Amino acid sequence: MAARKAAELKRTARGAAGGEDRETLPHILYRRDDGTVRRTLTATEVDAALADRTGILWADIDSSQPEQHEWLARAFHFHPLAIEDTLNPLSRVKLEEYPGYIFTIIRGIRFDESTDDPYDLETFNICFFLGANFLVTTHSMSTLAADTVWERIAANPDLIERGPARIAHAVMDQAVDDYFPVLDRLDEFIDDLEERVFVRSETDVLRDIFSVKRLVLSMRRHLQPQREVLNALTNRPTPLLPPESQLYFRDVYDHVLRITDSLDTYRELLSSTLDSSLTQTSNRLATVTKTLSVMATLSIPFVMVSGIWGMNFTHIPLQEAPFGFWIMIFFQALLGLTVVLGLKWKRLL
Repeated sequence: MAARKAAELKRTARGAAGGEDRETLPHILYRRDDGTVRRTLTATEVDAALADRTGILWADIDSSQPEQHEWLARAFHFHPLAIEDTLNPLSRVKLEEYPGYIFTIIRGIRFDESTDDPYDLETFNICFFLGANFLVTTHSMSTLAADTVWERIAANPDLIERGPARIAHAVMDQAVDDYFPVLDRLDEFIDDLEERVFVRSETDVLRDIFSVKRLVLSMRRHLQPQREVLNALTNRPTPLLPPESQLYFRDVYDHVLRITDSLDTYRELLSSTLDSSLTQTSNRLATVTKTLSVMATLSIPFVMVSGIWGMNFTHIPLQEAPFGFWIMIFFQALLGLTVVLGLKWKRLL
């Protein structure tokens, strides 16, 4: 709902610009020093706004649309290597400094609702070009982080006065906070697995345990490099990040540490659940083996005695006795019971 509302605000904010197709225009908010806010700028006006150090500009660009993506070079004149990274979905999370701006990539995650696998994650990159008086964010798909912050600032343009570093913090903070709903789902998965193992003693739970464990490791792999990036944004001295803004990035860094600690806890719980499941399987196998051993032990006297008395000889003891058959049955049962009691006495059963 929030993403749709933000998209509507973006479409309203773009307006008409020289007859250019609205869908090809980046989403731009520009606040002049006199407090006026513009929501539509041409490439030439963007160049002039960047040269004017008194205003603050935020552009949110959909890199999946070539007409918008080309603004990175045509209007903002960013370095070709940084622009190339915005097109590569496999670009690693990183922070690099270029003359006049900081280029940062962070990774967002969410569950992929388009697949039947409940443990399938969808990942995407959010790229930041942070300058002294501008912020440019790029992403290849609609992201709740950028849309939520855009909706907030579009509804109250005065928030942009806090500066581009605070806007970047707001987007990064929302992107990291989007990990928490995934953690909640993950906690539900683990609770369900524990119930299946310890309460219902299901035997087909191993696949789901490994799937959830792979999900935890995948999240940790995506989150680990973001700790380094946010640590750099928090502690690295740079004129583009005033110290009062770095305090806010420290809060995002603390959130990342919380998520990492939770993932480590989940990994230990899954390892314990896996060990318990394997132990239960081993115990069930031992119980079955024990039952079969008792049955085999009880059958030994019957097989032995029946084999002896079933041999084809003329003179066999009790052959002519009236109750010979029942005497042998009783003898075999007594012998089998004696063997079982002896094994129990030796604690072998």
